Amino acid sequence: MSVKSRKIETSLPGRETQDGAGVRLTRIFGQTLQQRLDPFLMLDYFRSDDPNDYIRGFPEHPHRGFETLTILLQGRMRHRDNRGHEGVIEAEGAQWMLAGRGIIHS
Repeated sequence: MSVKSRKIETSLPGRETQDGAGVRLTRIFGQTLQQRLDPFLMLDYFRSDDPNDYIRGFPEHPHRGFETLTILLQGRMRHRDNRGHEGVIEAEGAQWMLAGRGIIHS
């Protein structure tokens, strides 16, 4: 099997933004490229040495019909949902969430 090289079409910088209750992040790609990505795909990068940038987190919000994958390189993050699932993702850990018909997640 031969590997075919492909040319990089374009390179776009991430955009500094806030989400949830003011969590600072860099959106690597998201809404501006959605016309070209199927299925829906979003990639966010969180990095700060100031814990206050994350402490308020992401209040309860709905997810329906899609999956999320969280990969944690450093630190800790708590996940909770309305189905009674709760846990802490540790450094070098991952969490895959399938929302299915709907879930309230924080």
